[in-house]
Amino acid sequence: MAREPKLLLFGQDTAGGVDAGGDVDCWGGVLGVTKGLYSKYGDRVIDAPPTEMAYVGAAVGAALSGVPVVAEVPFIDFMGVCFDQLLNQAAKIRYMFGGMAEIPLVIRTMVGAGINGAAQHSQMLTSLFTHIPGLKVVCSSTSYDAKGLMIEAIRDKDPVIFCEPKAFYEMTGPVPEAPYTVPFGTAQHVREGRDVSIITYGPMVPRALEAATQLAKAGVEAEIIDLRTLSPLDLGVVLQSVEKTGRLVAVDEAYPCCNIATDIMAQVVEKRFSSLKSAPQMVSAPHTPVPFSPLLEEAYIPGATQIVAAVKRAMGHKA
Repeated sequence: MAREPKLLLFGQDTAGGVDAGGDVDCWGGVLGVTKGLYSKYGDRVIDAPPTEMAYVGAAVGAALSGVPVVAEVPFIDFMGVCFDQLLNQAAKIRYMFGGMAEIPLVIRTMVGAGINGAAQHSQMLTSLFTHIPGLKVVCSSTSYDAKGLMIEAIRDKDPVIFCEPKAFYEMTGPVPEAPYTVPFGTAQHVREGRDVSIITYGPMVPRALEAATQLAKAGVEAEIIDLRTLSPLDLGVVLQSVEKTGRLVAVDEAYPCCNIATDIMAQVVEKRFSSLKSAPQMVSAPHTPVPFSPLLEEAYIPGATQIVAAVKRAMGHKA
C-alpha cells in the first residue's frame, strides 16, 4: 500500500472497531490479519458489510477502472455468494476485450480444516477456481512464500484468488523485511528423493514431510514437490520428478472428486505414462462435509498415515 498509492483494501471488519471499547486501531478482518493498516492508510481501508456479492462486485469495478484492490472474503465457503462476479466478470473481461482491459484484483480467502470451523467454514475449494480460465490461484505452505506470493499477486494485472490455510495462521518462519516476489507457476522441491514423487500444496506439505521422515526410516526416499500456485501450474517440475522416481502420490485436502490431485494424476498419465512403474495413488479427504467434532475432523484431514500407506501401495508393498 505504501508503494501503490491507489491500492484499496476491502473486507468485513477491516476497519471496524476503531475507537470502540478503548481500541486504538481497527479489528483487521475476521482474524485480525490486516490489523494496523487502517491507522496507516485511513480511508483506503474500507469496511464492507457481509454482502460478498456487493463488495466483490465493487472491487471488480474498481480494478477495471485502474484501481488495484485487495478484497477479503473471509472463508472460501462463501465465495458462492459472489461467484458470478468472479466466474463471468473478473475472469472473462481481459479476454473479451482483446487484452485491453486489466483486472488488478486479489481476493484473499481462508481455506481448509483444522480449527473446528465445521462444514460451512472448513472446505478446501481451490479446484473450483483452477477450473476457470482467467483466474490465477495461489496457496502457500510457508511464511516466506506467503509474503512473496502476496506481493506478486498485488502487482499482477489479472485477478488472483489467494488461498490462505487457516491452520497456518499461528505458524512462524523466516521472512525477509525487504520486498520480494515468488513468481507464479514455479513449484518448489522441498525434499529430494529417488523412490516416489509426492505432489501437493498448502496445508498438506508439512504432513507430506512428516510422512517422508517416517518412510526414510524404512529406506524409502520420497521427493516432495510444493506446487505453490495451482493456476498457473508448474507441470514441468511435476513431470521431471515423476520421470526420475517412476512413482506418483498426489495429495490434496480437498474432496476427492475433480480436485488438484486428480488433475495431476491425469496429466502425468497422459504425458508420462511410460515413466510410471506403478499406478498413481491419491490421498484426499473423504467425500463428505467436514465434521465439527475435533476427533472426527482430525480423522477427516489427510495425514502422514494415509500418505505413507499410499506410498507403500505405489512401491508395491501392502499398506
